[in-house]
Amino acid sequence: MVTALRFSLTLLVTVMTEPAKGRDIRVAIIEDRARTREGIQALVDGTPGYRCTGSFGSMEEALDQIDSDPPAVVLLDIGLPGMSGIEGIRCLKERYPGVLLVMLTVYDDDRRILDAICAGACGYLLKSTPPARLLESLREVVGGGAPMSPEVARRVIGLFREIRPPAHADYGLTPHESRLLALLVDGHNFKTAAVEAGVSPSTVAWHMRRVYDKLHVHSKSEAVAKALRGRIV
Repeated sequence: MVTALRFSLTLLVTVMTEPAKGRDIRVAIIEDRARTREGIQALVDGTPGYRCTGSFGSMEEALDQIDSDPPAVVLLDIGLPGMSGIEGIRCLKERYPGVLLVMLTVYDDDRRILDAICAGACGYLLKSTPPARLLESLREVVGGGAPMSPEVARRVIGLFREIRPPAHADYGLTPHESRLLALLVDGHNFKTAAVEAGVSPSTVAWHMRRVYDKLHVHSKSEAVAKALRGRIV
């Protein structure tokens, strides 16, 4: 498995992209490996139409400093020291609802892919992604796309085939349970869902335990993933 992007001066010189029309695509990078982080920053800043707004070695550092020059897109790793990239997605989405989050990682297992997408990632790229494709993916996500490495896309398709619910699946959710599940799908946590529903967080937690039992899942992320796949709400 490729463990880091290997950028060279030759690649930086030969990568060809169209300059952005209007404003540059503003990109922040969260990556703990200094060589990889510096390579991506050099690629972004060295390409017309792109600008790096910040380069951070941890999620904590990013959350503390990213306000100074907010990006349009954040490229982030999963295996970060301290707070993981998946935890960080949730924090970033809560603070900056409009930011676009693209994973750039070595991990291509089903669990992490699903967790990242359910947490709010708009794209999932492996670190073996060529520099030109990485730049293309940044432009794609800003244009409303969801870039994925081919290997990841195949795994996602395979997951949907394997765990697709039967037609007209009826999980027996009550209207209140369906509403709470819909709030979680929309990005709420138990506390904010409680405010929207006019109940206490403990009441939400109690109802969601019943939802987990009915859907045969064990966590919020699994419930949201199943609701999205099965169009339950």
